[in-house]
Amino acid sequence: MAGRVGVILVGAGTSRRMEGIDKVFAPLRGRPLLDCTLGVLASVPEVAAGVIVISEQGFAQGQEVLTRRGWTVGWNLCIGGARRQDSVRLGLEKLSNVEWVIIHDVARPCIDQDTIYRGLEAAKETGAAVAAVPVTDTIKSVDEEHRVVDTLDRSTLWAVQTPQVFRRDLLEAAFADSNDDATDEATLLERMGHTIKVFQGDYGNIKVTTPQDLAMAEAILASRVTPEVLPSA
Repeated sequence: MAGRVGVILVGAGTSRRMEGIDKVFAPLRGRPLLDCTLGVLASVPEVAAGVIVISEQGFAQGQEVLTRRGWTVGWNLCIGGARRQDSVRLGLEKLSNVEWVIIHDVARPCIDQDTIYRGLEAAKETGAAVAAVPVTDTIKSVDEEHRVVDTLDRSTLWAVQTPQVFRRDLLEAAFADSNDDATDEATLLERMGHTIKVFQGDYGNIKVTTPQDLAMAEAILASRVTPEVLPSA
């Protein structure tokens, strides 16, 4: 896949549970969170290009991150849409000359290269693969009155993460096929009847949604044995 892989980093949300902090630029180990996430994806040799989908308010600050770290070649910014899937579609339109697309949340800064490579390998089977981890808690289905309806068999349940990897033509077909709401792009392909491969994610690959998650991400990144090698400015 060398030279044929593009990345869409999705970070155009409102950060409504962050108590007034834009999590995309929240400080994490002395750097903006975006910088941490981008650093891992940009260091994957197979990645030829990338688009960061960001809010209009954060556009200038996002450009500063790219410029400061020297990622202005091959990486672009675009303003997101009303929904996640709209943001991903806009990002896809900005990617050119790639056959495979990695979609990842900016808010998951603890991603590592091993997970990315597992995703690229898994996607070869069906053209669509998602990171996930087996559920460890007991999961109960409840009704509108918060009464337990059923206890689900957790041996069949996986919590889905990003990255998610797709063949570009499949992703384009999914957007053309449906404009209904979906929490991730894999759901759009499922509605088309396409098979999605699940690959092993990482329990440390958390999504930052609250200020408390920032502290957890700090601890996870600090525990990594090999520090990330940053490109020279």
